[in-house]
Amino acid sequence: MAVATPSRSPSAPAWAAPAGGAAALVLLALALRLISGVGFANYDTLYGLVWGQQAAHGHTPTYDVPIAPTPHPLVEVVGFVLAPFGPSAMQSITVALGFLALAGCGVVLYKLGALWFGRAAGLIAAVLLLTRVPVVSYGVRAYVDVPYLLCVLGALLVESRRRHAGAPVLGLLAIAGLLRPEAWAFSGLYWLYLWPSRSRGEMVRLAALAASAPVLWLGSDLLVTGNPLWSLTHTRDDATTLGRVSGIVNVPEYIPRRIGEILGAPELAGAALGGVMALWCLRDRARLLAIVGVVAVAVFALFATAGLPFNTRFAFFAAAILCVFCGAGLVGWHALASDDPRRRWWMAGSALVAVAIVAFIPTQVRDLRTQLRTGPDSLSGQQTVIGDLSALVHDGAISARCLPVGVPNHAPVPQLALELITSPANVVSGDSAAFGGSALIVHGTYVEPADALARRYILDPNDPATLALARPVPSGFTFVGGNRSWRVYRRCAAPS
Repeated sequence: MAVATPSRSPSAPAWAAPAGGAAALVLLALALRLISGVGFANYDTLYGLVWGQQAAHGHTPTYDVPIAPTPHPLVEVVGFVLAPFGPSAMQSITVALGFLALAGCGVVLYKLGALWFGRAAGLIAAVLLLTRVPVVSYGVRAYVDVPYLLCVLGALLVESRRRHAGAPVLGLLAIAGLLRPEAWAFSGLYWLYLWPSRSRGEMVRLAALAASAPVLWLGSDLLVTGNPLWSLTHTRDDATTLGRVSGIVNVPEYIPRRIGEILGAPELAGAALGGVMALWCLRDRARLLAIVGVVAVAVFALFATAGLPFNTRFAFFAAAILCVFCGAGLVGWHALASDDPRRRWWMAGSALVAVAIVAFIPTQVRDLRTQLRTGPDSLSGQQTVIGDLSALVHDGAISARCLPVGVPNHAPVPQLALELITSPANVVSGDSAAFGGSALIVHGTYVEPADALARRYILDPNDPATLALARPVPSGFTFVGGNRSWRVYRRCAAPS
């Protein structure tokens, strides 16, 4: 559906609207940072920064270390570009970009909802998305899934404003495709959708754009490892090692479960109401959004069939579409004529959904506070543990002059590799033996947890971390310092 662009006042400078939008985006990102009270780079993103840092120093990125995450080429590019600024600045800038991406998702979702069902629906959709516990949790930790979501939603917005937009949509999907491979499928399907509206020459050029992300990703894997399918096989192997659920037989159970971990029963009821009523009463507005939602779920299922895990963050795109439909469920009836009999039924259903959503607000606020600040394993606590580890590097207690560094499990590995500007292979995890590596160091620096919070600093409930945390300090190491979270021991010279 084509939507006319409102005309600007003749006296308004051409840059006023973009500048105002950028300012609003920055203010929203700052507000999210202040409200959450938390912000740090997660394990996967830190590894991407480490690999980019290695490339910037002329070294081949070290992918082949136990429980290293899937490489994401765009994050490595960010690490490469930021490497000259030093490890602390790299992390700070990455976290800032993460909050901007989180805010951007809210802004774009508002614009999508407003385009389809009015500004009130867009505002509801944005608020719902930016208050979901998993979305906020991953956003404040600068996970790649949030900028990926921003790019995909941006592509949908461009297409919604101008049907068959072509290159702008594929360009955004190409960026998304360097963060998550699901965008490759969206690019391919969109290219097929464009076929009847483009000449053969245009389709060839658009095919090159659609193929750019997978070609760059596979080429990066080939260049670094000699195996163009490294990311796929490595991710499947890690999923198997950690006992994560995947496979087509689990699709009917786990896709609804993952979406349900993002949106609660009231929001899902609102999305169901909005979807049914919009497709019945406002079919021309809702058709594209509904198709995209179905495709999002189908692509999620396709990649799970290929052996990738059913992670909650992989369902963010489908959940965002449902947020728009929930906004439609609550206020979409405004689009109907006042004498339309369907309007009363829609209003009655929206009132029930609104009451349920409001009733669950205290629970949502409590869950957010628990996840971010007050829970025994809150992100605030994790940030404290990470900050204490960085402080020991800055103080010189942990130094690249005394390698390797032994740590209790693999959670601190990329943090120390980035801070020390060294290969992650020089940071040896105490649980490496469980994943086919070596867990023993006989010289270097050894870091052990000093309190209960640091002992719970693990990444996955299936990690064999408790065994690793129970290991004693290696023989011959001497205590050299520590803080509230960590104790540091050294034996820099190799035993004779």
